[in-house]
Amino acid sequence: MQRFTCDCGNVLFFGSSKCLKCGGVVGYNPMGGAMARVRTTSTLKRCDNGVKHGVCNWLLPADAKEALCAACRMNRTIPDLSTARNLMLWGRMEMAKRRLIYTMLRLGITLPSKAEEPKTGLAFDIVSTLSNPTVTTGHLNGVITVNLEEADDTYRQINRQQLGENSRTLLGHFRHESAHYLWQRCLSELGWDDPLRLAFRERFGDEWLDYATALSGYYERGAQTGWEQNYITGYAASHPWEDWAETWAHYLQIVDGLETCESLGIHVKHIALPLVMLPGAAGTLPAMLPQDGIADGGFLAWLQRWMCLSTVLNEISQSLGEPALYPFVISVKVAQKLRLAHHLAQAWALKTS
Repeated sequence: MQRFTCDCGNVLFFGSSKCLKCGGVVGYNPMGGAMARVRTTSTLKRCDNGVKHGVCNWLLPADAKEALCAACRMNRTIPDLSTARNLMLWGRMEMAKRRLIYTMLRLGITLPSKAEEPKTGLAFDIVSTLSNPTVTTGHLNGVITVNLEEADDTYRQINRQQLGENSRTLLGHFRHESAHYLWQRCLSELGWDDPLRLAFRERFGDEWLDYATALSGYYERGAQTGWEQNYITGYAASHPWEDWAETWAHYLQIVDGLETCESLGIHVKHIALPLVMLPGAAGTLPAMLPQDGIADGGFLAWLQRWMCLSTVLNEISQSLGEPALYPFVISVKVAQKLRLAHHLAQAWALKTS
C-alpha cells in the first residue's frame, strides 16, 4: 500500500474518509491512484455506499451517471443491511475487496465488472450463512462468493483451527479466489500445448486431475507429509488449481507488503540478510518460456527483500507478545512458483492494458 497524504500535509490511510487534521472529506480515487479531497466544486464524488452506509471511501467522476464506485459496481449480491451486525461485517468485506482490487490495478491488470463484460468480467456475491446455510466461499464463472461470516474474527479463527491452517484472513480469501478467476479468464482458454499452459503444468502439476476427488482426499486425510518443501501451505498440496491459488494469493501478499513497508521508509539496507539465501535456480522460469537472466535476478532481489522484511515483522510481532505475523517458509520450489506468478502478472498486465 502506498503512503497517502492530505492536501494539508497530514497522513492519510487507504480507508480514510476524513482528514483528522483539517477535517476535509477525502477518498481514494482509483483513476488517479491517490487519495483526493472532495470539495463542493470537486470533479469527484463519493461512492453511494460510503454516503449511505459508511462502508466505502472510493470516489468516481462527479458527472458519472453511476452512483457507485468501480469496486462497488462489481457487487452482484450484498447482505441484508437491516441488521447492524451485517452492516459492520459487510464494511470489513468491502475493505478487503477494495484492497484486492487496488493491488490488481497497481499490477496493471484491468478488472471489468461482469455487468460490463459478461464473459470476462468479475462480480462478487457477499452472502451470509444465516440467510443461506449452504453458501461456501469460492469462484464460478467470474463470480467470487464470500461467506459474510468470515468477516467475524471469532468465526474465522475457529475455522482456521479446525482446518489446521497457520493463517486465515479475509483479504486472503479474496486474493485466493481472484486466482481462480484469473485462471479461467487468462489460462483456461489457452491451447493444451501453449507454452504458458505447459509452464503452469511444469510448476503446479496436471490441472486435469479430478478436482472433487483431490479435495475429498485432502479433507479426509489432511495435507501430505513434508508438504513444506514444495508448497506454501498444506492446502496448496491438495490440487494444482489450489496450489496456483495459494501461490497467487501469496504473491499478492508480498506485492502489497513490500509496497507498504518501503513506502513507509522501511528498507532492506538497514536489515541484516537472512541466514539462508535462495539459489539462482529459484528465480528461473520453466524452460519452455523465454529466458531472461536480468529479469530472474530482479525477481530474486525482490523476493529477498521480502524475506528480510518479513523476518523483521515477525520479530516485532513476537516482541509484542503476539504469534509470528508471517508464519510461512519460502522453499526453492515455492520461489519457482512465485516466479511464474510474477511472470504471469506482467504478461496479463500487457495483455489487458
